[in-house]
Amino acid sequence: MNRRDFNAALLAGAWAGAVRAEPQPTVSLVFVGDVMLADGPGRVLRRGGNPFAPTARLLAGADLRIANLECVVARGGKADDKPWTFRADPRVLALLRRQVDVVSLANNHSGDFGREAFAEMLGALRANGLPYFGGGHDLAEAHRPLVVERRGLRIALLGYDEYFPRYFEAGHDHPGVAWSEDEQVVLDIRRARAMADLVIPFMHWGEEGRPTANDRQRALARLMIDAGADAVVGTHPHIVQDVEFHRGRPIVYSLGNFVFDGFDKLENNTGWVLRMEIGRDGVRSLRRAVVRMDREGTPHPAGDEADLMPPPSR
Repeated sequence: MNRRDFNAALLAGAWAGAVRAEPQPTVSLVFVGDVMLADGPGRVLRRGGNPFAPTARLLAGADLRIANLECVVARGGKADDKPWTFRADPRVLALLRRQVDVVSLANNHSGDFGREAFAEMLGALRANGLPYFGGGHDLAEAHRPLVVERRGLRIALLGYDEYFPRYFEAGHDHPGVAWSEDEQVVLDIRRARAMADLVIPFMHWGEEGRPTANDRQRALARLMIDAGADAVVGTHPHIVQDVEFHRGRPIVYSLGNFVFDGFDKLENNTGWVLRMEIGRDGVRSLRRAVVRMDREGTPHPAGDEADLMPPPSR
């Protein structure tokens, strides 16, 4: 074989290899904020309505839809001594399962009716085939990542609460939520990295009504990314907060409310639907769509969508 034939053979082999190469998979995630299915949304459900229906287009086509379940779903238990308590009937789960794929329990309302009701909710979620994270029958389960595989990518989801009451926290022998302690969070993220391609903590943190993240949120978010998180998403302030990037990885501090009533101010009735495209190399795109809740807590698209990724560096 002369040199020309040899070079041609090399080029042909390289071309064939490129043709055979499998494209890198991209997985689409959708995150929504606080979902509370009692009170106004509960009344919508009881009369046969669906508070998720107006935003169905925004959630459509996602490989994985994640929500913060901001209430206990149970019939039992006793209301805690606090200003606001939320309990939804377990019958709501059949509909919820069709709207989202997994839920976080790490928040300051999932324990509103005590440990008995919390444990009842865990059983109801399993019975309805709705996976959860950020809470469990004991401390170990509450801190265990939920690993979901989509298109060959394994995504680990972790959930943590930073807003009192802390006695909603799980213990070694009782159910509850995962509480955010820096050393434990770092350990959890490192363990999750060993079993997944990407790790995303979903936080319940910050100050209600504050439009920007506080110093604690910023420090913890950066700590989590330094520990190996690929993105950080948050809820709780009942208002949308800012977005930043640390080491090229996104931090969306608060999505605001999604299905929630009881607020008069526009900012409290405004939330984001966050669409995140991910691959083995991390987050590839990030977009948000604004929704606004009506008086009964049903979200409606506001016609305001935007790209949240920073412009490429020159």
